[in-house]
Amino acid sequence: MIAGIETGGTKIICAVAEEATPSRLVEVIEFPTGAPDGAGERIRAFLGERGRRVDAVGVASFGPLDLDPSSPGRGRITATTKPGWAGTSLAELIGPHRSMTLVSDVTGAAIGESAYGAASGVSDVAYVTVGTGIGVGAILSGTPVSGVGHPEMGHLPVRRHPDDDFPGVCPFHGDCVEGLASGPAMAARWSRSTRALGADHARAVQIESSYLGQLLATVLYSLVPQRIVLGGGVLKIEGMLTGARAAMRREVNGALGAGHPSTEVDAFVVAPALGDHSGVLGALHLARNGAFARTDSLAAAG
Repeated sequence: MIAGIETGGTKIICAVAEEATPSRLVEVIEFPTGAPDGAGERIRAFLGERGRRVDAVGVASFGPLDLDPSSPGRGRITATTKPGWAGTSLAELIGPHRSMTLVSDVTGAAIGESAYGAASGVSDVAYVTVGTGIGVGAILSGTPVSGVGHPEMGHLPVRRHPDDDFPGVCPFHGDCVEGLASGPAMAARWSRSTRALGADHARAVQIESSYLGQLLATVLYSLVPQRIVLGGGVLKIEGMLTGARAAMRREVNGALGAGHPSTEVDAFVVAPALGDHSGVLGALHLARNGAFARTDSLAAAG
């Protein structure tokens, strides 16, 4: 049996599957991320539940992550904004004597959607998530961009919307795209949950879309994907996907030519086909295939 673990800023998803059918979840649990010690206890209990044998574990974790094979901190979370998680070893979370393959959470989502979902059959894809944080994962020529490091596009600077004077919530930069457009940024700007925007809904979508359009255009220019999968809790707000697509089209403004796939924006920027399970299914795919940032040397940690 194999296992996939997705550690997100808000929740952790753990799943097991048979190696021959990694996309068919035998059992799955979700729980709030909380603190590392408590999260580790729940992850290890799940992996060892009812005495089951887990041969390999794929982990898709929020970061930033140290993935450098030559680094003494390899396999650890680094300068995260998540309180208490900086320096956490992912190998210690899953427990000793388990082979682990590690990528960022959005890289895991890109792998899941590429293997089983909205980017199936596409060799160059980017997954953009907008939720507790903002992240970008990419697969280029069939290979995840996740070797020594991984993309951290949430900290990109963006032009401010003319009607927005919100200072931003990023502790490092204030008004980077994550500081202005993440779920916590929206909640702080409007002083209410993103699920209860009320009379401010249309204006909130307009401002948010302007930032997401800039981010999507940057992903398009820098990574040149054949498709962008746009997910995360903020994209569940009514009208947000449509607004982000339109804003990206305005940002690009034909700069890549009339025949570029991005001009068909509804087919180029798509919602995840796997819903909230993109990342954990990507982690299971990693566990089965054992490629990319494998950390066998860390398996005895803990």
